[in-house]
Amino acid sequence: MTEANITARLEQLPKWREAGGRLHRDFEFPDFITAFGFMTRVALLAQTRNHHPEWFNVYGRVSIALTTHEAGGLTLRDVDLALAIDGLL
Repeated sequence: MTEANITARLEQLPKWREAGGRLHRDFEFPDFITAFGFMTRVALLAQTRNHHPEWFNVYGRVSIALTTHEAGGLTLRDVDLALAIDGLL
């Protein structure tokens, strides 16, 4: 995926930011159970795509980073997973 293609697709992801070859987004939920439920839905989605996030959770906060390790940076798989994650909300 070229830099121009990534930039064009990122316009569809206004809440995500690109940095260091990764897509990042922070999510806020009212409590841990809601955050964990979201993480479970993301995990199931990621498993069906065989593309898994790097993430961090504290109470109602979930931080997600997406990258394709085999490609050494962003690919269409990352953008598509980010769009699918946004679709869970």
